[in-house]
Amino acid sequence: MTSTTAGASLVLRAVRVLDEAGGFTGPVDVAVTDGTVSAVGKDLAVRPSHRDVDAAGLWLMPGIVDCHAHPGLPSFDAFELLRTPLSLRTLESAQALRRTLEAGVTLLRDAGGVDAGVRDAVSRGYVPGPHLQVSVLPLGPTGGHGDGFLAGPALDCTTDYTVPDYPGRPPFTVDGPEEMRKVVRLLLRSGADWIKLMATAGVLASGDGMFTAELGAEEMAVAVAEATRRGKGVMVHALGGPAVRAAVEAGARSVEHAVFLTEQDAALMAARGCTLVPTLAIYHELAAHASAGELAGAAAERMAQVAPKLGEAVAIARAAGVPVALGSDFGHRDRHGRNLAELYYLTKAGLTIEEALLAGTAEGAQLCGVAGKRGRIAPGHAFDAIVLDEDPGDLSCFLQTGAVTAVFKDGVPMSPHPHLAG
Repeated sequence: MTSTTAGASLVLRAVRVLDEAGGFTGPVDVAVTDGTVSAVGKDLAVRPSHRDVDAAGLWLMPGIVDCHAHPGLPSFDAFELLRTPLSLRTLESAQALRRTLEAGVTLLRDAGGVDAGVRDAVSRGYVPGPHLQVSVLPLGPTGGHGDGFLAGPALDCTTDYTVPDYPGRPPFTVDGPEEMRKVVRLLLRSGADWIKLMATAGVLASGDGMFTAELGAEEMAVAVAEATRRGKGVMVHALGGPAVRAAVEAGARSVEHAVFLTEQDAALMAARGCTLVPTLAIYHELAAHASAGELAGAAAERMAQVAPKLGEAVAIARAAGVPVALGSDFGHRDRHGRNLAELYYLTKAGLTIEEALLAGTAEGAQLCGVAGKRGRIAPGHAFDAIVLDEDPGDLSCFLQTGAVTAVFKDGVPMSPHPHLAG
């Protein structure tokens, strides 16, 4: 599946290309030199050193940036995860990353569960996958959303054992500013690219809590200060309430989910340049499970609060001028590879088709700090790209797998199109 060719050089002729406004321009030619886009325009000159490819009838856009996913999570069954050897979980993560890349995601920001070793293995070409930025594991308070303490055996573990124990794994519970400072430093030492904070409960959290703040403003401010000192960003899981404002005031780069976002908090996010990553696809799936009676107890109660609000945060953020970036929040082996469904749900929440496509490409690259190199089909940008055989239309084609017919990563075909194979 993976080509060993480094930095391919080719010219795609007469292809329709996603432009900086989110629409498709063309037909135009796209020249790629040693894996980097070198020119976009009509009737580009023939380059003897480049392979000339007839791409008429095809649609080209940047690879998708998924800013919130869990490729290290194969299941939501805690007992299965407790029984699974670490080596098997690691290899299944590699399979999830391959499927995610083949689906069209060329850059993925891990929201907890993937460590620096997996990131580096992908970077070195040991296993195929998107470019990775990892948070290793999320931080929250004792008894909070990330704390999966098992009272019977008195075992400390992450919620549902979503992140396994392994030598050198940093702590995942923090209480107070000084403990936060220490643990953030340990995470950064372990190679984390991002610090993820769990500031409220989640729909599938254990216990009976709703969505009140679980981390204090000072704790979040310390986390941001320590991360910033090392040039890293902070992403904050917060469904709503005071935790959203505290996260933004602390300097978080993005707020995840924010189902109960208010106009006041959106205005603050816009003023501070904080991005919303709404993760709609997973909530729509959970709402379907709730409707089918497959959620029980506190989870069903929380979903009953969330379901009527789905998409409202996106509309509020859009009106306030808050950047919106795509995040699927997909974990579980049955979901990896379906990440692009989030594009469609963004339009259902009020983004235009053009805005949704930019949320999945340029806005994600901006959030991940690589806007000058990835997220666009433009000169000077790495040729991370996906090919479609048809106009994506209202983006509902992404609800099913198969819409993406070729994937390039740094100019190398990861799943080559038959018309583009060399």
